[in-house]
Amino acid sequence: MAVSEIFNLFLLISALHGFLFCCIILFSKNGSEKSMQFINLLVLTISLNNLQSWIVTKNFFNNYFILDYTHIPWHFLIAPFFYMFLIYYLEIEKQQKNILKIIIPTFLLTIVVRIGFIYVYSKKNAENIEYIFEKYTSIEEIFSLVVSLAVFGYSFHVLTKKETLFAKILSFDNLKWIYTFFKLGLFTYLFWMIALAITVALDFKEFIYSYYPLRVLTTVLIYWIGYQAIIQLRLLKERKKLRKQLNFTTIKKVDNQEVKEKNEDTKRLFNTIKKLLLDKKLFTEPKLTVEFLANEADVNATKLSNTIKQISDKNFNDFINEFRVDFAKQLLIDETYKNYTITAIGLESGFNSKSAFYATFKKHTGFTPSDFQKNNFK
Repeated sequence: MAVSEIFNLFLLISALHGFLFCCIILFSKNGSEKSMQFINLLVLTISLNNLQSWIVTKNFFNNYFILDYTHIPWHFLIAPFFYMFLIYYLEIEKQQKNILKIIIPTFLLTIVVRIGFIYVYSKKNAENIEYIFEKYTSIEEIFSLVVSLAVFGYSFHVLTKKETLFAKILSFDNLKWIYTFFKLGLFTYLFWMIALAITVALDFKEFIYSYYPLRVLTTVLIYWIGYQAIIQLRLLKERKKLRKQLNFTTIKKVDNQEVKEKNEDTKRLFNTIKKLLLDKKLFTEPKLTVEFLANEADVNATKLSNTIKQISDKNFNDFINEFRVDFAKQLLIDETYKNYTITAIGLESGFNSKSAFYATFKKHTGFTPSDFQKNNFK
């Protein structure tokens, strides 16, 4: 099978997959969420773009002038839809501009211009229309690229410079998956620039092959963030519900630290540290540091670390993780929390990722969280 045939098959399958994805989200429990609606539009846009590219490469409308050349620039909407998803996911839509009020009219205008441009030139010089059309669409695509980069850049600015606006979300989600999207997105724009440069270098002829890598990368990236958004939104809502329930729950004893024979000052400080961790639930803070806990205990960081080491024979991280593991064990076998996922319980216990929770839990107990739950559930 030729490379072009493989690529065409990829375009068709990815478009069908995208349409199926949109249908599933539309009728899902979280489908009415604004953030998911924009993710749906994002996936729908790239699916329509791929279907259109497949139709173009297969020359289905070669004998129909208007249908063959009236292509819709769906790529114009990708970055704006991502921006709208971002501000709704971060719950800062009221503080940010709705750029779709500008983007949608501009998008519709480009379609009108395409149709009018083709109609006028088809009457004047039908033989030269293909070259003129390709030249015009490339100029239009350069404009789309500039606008998309501006929106993409502003989205990154919102994420990195306005953290105070979505501090609440940061307490539930560290947003690493969105930062990963931005990193991968830069490669996508690089491929787009290369494809456009090749188009211009070839005098707007035989340019379609330069878009193969771009189509593949864009499709994979958009579908990836679509599935990530589904998982993260579900987890976000579950953690909010779980945390609200935990706020009304008294923490049972979650540590088994034995205070060794030391001087009274050392034992007193150690007990103060434990009390702070339990009463204020400080161990559930993923970014808890020696310096912060020392400030709470009104001692210097070195003394606090030495005290923990002397009494527990553990470094600071292992000491804190033991509290987290004990707390997670308590939740995993409690009937009250049986409807929450293990991942949500681990993250609400203070771990910053699912992988960190599983690795640390097994290190301390010898079991994975799921095995522990199965063996000990009340």
